[in-house]
Amino acid sequence: MTEPSGGPLGAGGRRHRAPGGHRRPVVVLVWCLAALLVLCGGGLTYVYFKLNGNIKGVDINAQLGTARPHDVDNGSEDILVLGSDSRAGKNDEYGRDSGTARSDTAMVVHVYKGHKKASVVSIPRDTLVDRPVCTDSKGRPVPAAHLAMFNSAYEVGGPACAVKTVESLSGIRMDHYIEVDFTGFKKIVDELGGVKITTTKAIDDPKSHLKLAAGTHTLHGEQALGLVRTRHSIGDGSDLGRIQLQQIFIKSLIGQIKSVGVFSNPKKLFDLADTATSAITPDSQLDSVNKLIGFAGGLKDIGGKNLKMITLPVRYDPADGNRVLPLKKQSGQVWTALAHDRPIPASATKDSAGDKENVGRVVEGG
Repeated sequence: MTEPSGGPLGAGGRRHRAPGGHRRPVVVLVWCLAALLVLCGGGLTYVYFKLNGNIKGVDINAQLGTARPHDVDNGSEDILVLGSDSRAGKNDEYGRDSGTARSDTAMVVHVYKGHKKASVVSIPRDTLVDRPVCTDSKGRPVPAAHLAMFNSAYEVGGPACAVKTVESLSGIRMDHYIEVDFTGFKKIVDELGGVKITTTKAIDDPKSHLKLAAGTHTLHGEQALGLVRTRHSIGDGSDLGRIQLQQIFIKSLIGQIKSVGVFSNPKKLFDLADTATSAITPDSQLDSVNKLIGFAGGLKDIGGKNLKMITLPVRYDPADGNRVLPLKKQSGQVWTALAHDRPIPASATKDSAGDKENVGRVVEGG
């Protein structure tokens, strides 16, 4: 994509969107599965079939065909973790169901060779990209679009179109796809007994129904969902600030997953595994307990200390302050590093609008 000329806009030069879809830190489910499903491999037949019955996969590879980036076999893995803003079913309490859904959370998880560390790149939903020609889940063609919002790919073409758009943007083949919803996220947090965070000042955001005094809190499902949805009363109120807030929460949640006593509590273990497998829609290569056990077992050693999280380097669009554009040079540094299984250089986030938020001064991990 050609990046329009001009430098980053200042805070006064951008306009923030009215509340719309909401993000969830869905990447934590990868670590939930890593902590839980590995322990179920030798379990009771009932447990196996119950968990297996929860999992509904989607065949991404069949829809995408062969016109994809080269599959690099170097021991690393790339996973697109997506959250949709569907308001259907149990999610209808978060807004009216319009009959479509958009990908309001998108994170590319790169697991390095050896599976001891990972990098996560959050792609802002309002990033303007060149969306490629896609085929939707019913086999119908979806035309390409120039400078379309990133989250429109899922809306018009479903998971396969979202994957193809990420592959077109990054030049990296996605090995796996995982999707999660509002209700599943809340249940995961509740099953874990809540997640501890600290606020350095009060947060009062009626839009996300979150009201917290300054101090340390253990957030349960509904409050946790409110925290990762909020953007008002933190940073400058932008979606980029909300991504940073989610990243802080994710690291706290991973720590909670690793510390909770599931090994000595079979019921808690089963409840967590039942919730996690019900909450996700994986690709067809991960659509059974056995497949997930093998996949998750390779991720169980990754914790917050060896997890690097960034936002795709962007700047605000001079033509519309509600949209962002990838910084061509810095974004190229990010994708090149991951394609070669190298750490993301610090210079990649320099001058990025997403690197200038100060959410970390407001909310800290517990």
